[in-house]
Amino acid sequence: MKTLRVGIIGVGNIGTAHCGCIAGGRIKGMTLAALCDIDGEKREILAGKYHVPVFEDGDELIKSGLVDAVIVATPHRFHPHYCETALLNGIHVISEKPAGVNVSEVRRLNEVAEKSRAKFGIMFNQRTDGLFRKAKEIIEAGGIGEPKRLVWIVTNWYRTQNYYDSGSWRATWNGEGGGVLLNQAPHNIDLWQWLFGMPSRVRAFCGEGKYHRIAVEDDATIYAEYENGATAVFVTTTGEAPGTNRLEISGDRGKIVLEKSTLTYTSLMTPEREFCFTCDKGAALPPMTESSYIIPPGRDGHELILENFAAAVLENEPMTAPGTDGIRELSISNAAFLSSWTDSWVNLPMSESDCAEFDRILEEKRALEKAAEEAGNRGKAAEDRDVQGKGTGKEKYISRWNVKW
Repeated sequence: MKTLRVGIIGVGNIGTAHCGCIAGGRIKGMTLAALCDIDGEKREILAGKYHVPVFEDGDELIKSGLVDAVIVATPHRFHPHYCETALLNGIHVISEKPAGVNVSEVRRLNEVAEKSRAKFGIMFNQRTDGLFRKAKEIIEAGGIGEPKRLVWIVTNWYRTQNYYDSGSWRATWNGEGGGVLLNQAPHNIDLWQWLFGMPSRVRAFCGEGKYHRIAVEDDATIYAEYENGATAVFVTTTGEAPGTNRLEISGDRGKIVLEKSTLTYTSLMTPEREFCFTCDKGAALPPMTESSYIIPPGRDGHELILENFAAAVLENEPMTAPGTDGIRELSISNAAFLSSWTDSWVNLPMSESDCAEFDRILEEKRALEKAAEEAGNRGKAAEDRDVQGKGTGKEKYISRWNVKW
């Protein structure tokens, strides 16, 4: 096999971008072979635009024999089902983030993935960004020493009410399964654990409908603790303008700051703990050096993840974002929800009882939301039927999917 025949399940905004990217020949090792969407009108447009079979049912596409791999770009709660079906049928799969809504479902998906001979990846495209890769390089080389603290203020995910009204699945417990933590911030949460590791417990406060007419959270603050005594604070919202995107990672040997497209690395010549107890002055600072890095934006991260996935399947190259990593990012957000709902600490990894409690409360919220929707209280919820471009194969990933400094 020299080229993967790829099917895309769910052709909304991001699915459309993947279509244009692959059909336009921009991904080495991939050709567009089939599409799937539940919208009949959209299926007709897609068939005429891409000249490939278009299915109504994702399971049928997976079992059609037309594809070697699929990209799952449906609403979040359907990701585990299609990913699992693909893996069980020997079809390679890459899922849009998040891997699912419930840790319990994604744990089961990971078990299937571990037993499958097919590859499983996830669209954590921000891992390809040059500045984040530089930060990881410094950390893995021991550049900050023993980790002490991570603080990420990422409040420039601003969204208007019109954004939430543009699709009935947006900002709903039944559609997205959450708000800013499930839609906008999964990339940031993934990068948090990718760079700093998984915490041992979290305490969180999530404001549901704080700034918009929605039922899910549009504001969240997470405080996390680590086994070694390190801490992390993560603040995000879609209701603050202009917002801030600043990441600080500190250790006993140095500090990394990422802000405004620049990485600043400060290296301590003497470890802080050693300096603290050996210095004969009360307010001195350890000697240090400072370096700054500005890495111009390169090729779009979505394209890089897709090409890396193809290389992983065809040439067995290491995967930048293996699907099994999806459980880590989702574990943090699930724990944050449960902590906020129960006004308590939640340990990581989540216990079976905590997972069950999360699932129970989420189902309650879904039932209440469905009842309100049936009573006509959802508000404007026009379905998004947009298919970008005119079949030129030049459709692009729009800027809202890039790092916004």
